Amino acid sequence: MSKQQAVAQVVRILIPAGKAAPTPPVGPVLGARGVKSMDFCREFNARTAHIEPGMPTPTLITVQPDRTFSFVIKTPPTSYFLKKAAGIEKGTGKPGHEVVGTVSLKHIYEIAKIKARDDNVKHLRLEAIARTIVGTAKTLGVQVVP
Repeated sequence: MSKQQAVAQVVRILIPAGKAAPTPPVGPVLGARGVKSMDFCREFNARTAHIEPGMPTPTLITVQPDRTFSFVIKTPPTSYFLKKAAGIEKGTGKPGHEVVGTVSLKHIYEIAKIKARDDNVKHLRLEAIARTIVGTAKTLGVQVVP
């Protein structure tokens, strides 16, 4: 029989900036993997102190077999920025048929500049990132005006 090698686990979780607490969803997710959620919360809140409190931040937590962890904080979801710029609570139930708000091209490029910091789109031109944001806006029912 061969011994199985322990592998690091990656957990994706959406946490409000500066508001991580050992309550659900953070506590159970990390507790199940043997990580002290208080340690994570303290470090997460310290690293997100400069961000607007409550802003949703997608976080990738890598839990090592020895129960140590590291994490990467990504930029908030595109839909969060679009809803904020359009001044709406939530998107439409009928994308393509209903318009619930409008944003300008300036907003789109501002969001693209923020999203360009994420590792998964660093290789793309700003124009390409802006196009994906326009696509997200359409699915939310947000109209882009010049």
